Amino acid sequence: MSAIKESIDIARSPEDVFAYLADWSHLPEWQESAVAVRPVGTEPTAVGSRIVVTRRMGRREMPMTMEYTELDPPRSWRVDGIDGPVRGHVRGTVEPIGDGTRSRVTMALDFEGHGMGKVMLPLVVRPHVKKELPRNEQKLKDVLEHEV
Repeated sequence: MSAIKESIDIARSPEDVFAYLADWSHLPEWQESAVAVRPVGTEPTAVGSRIVVTRRMGRREMPMTMEYTELDPPRSWRVDGIDGPVRGHVRGTVEPIGDGTRSRVTMALDFEGHGMGKVMLPLVVRPHVKKELPRNEQKLKDVLEHEV
């Protein structure tokens, strides 16, 4: 299946947008299904850094470990799920618009299912993400454009 991809323009510099996105503690502020985030280790975010994201799907909360596999501030990042029945692969880019005071954020999400995740992926996960991703990007825009 192809990746789910969405873009949104934000009235903030790429550096500001990337700094916010790279700080995983902000995930629950702008992603509906993210209820908690915990880093694995204490080092600064770098390729190889891991976090555990707990997401709510329906009435269930599911933790999943994500690992940075690419990091090119303030332009792009990639994180890959490394455990759980559904493993997400997220590629994000932040592009300057105009004079660099605005940014275009594009996120592409793809998934792989393991065990029961093979059934959940087309029936539950992909439809849920298709609905949630545009709302998440709008929330990200709202937070960043109204942050003091």
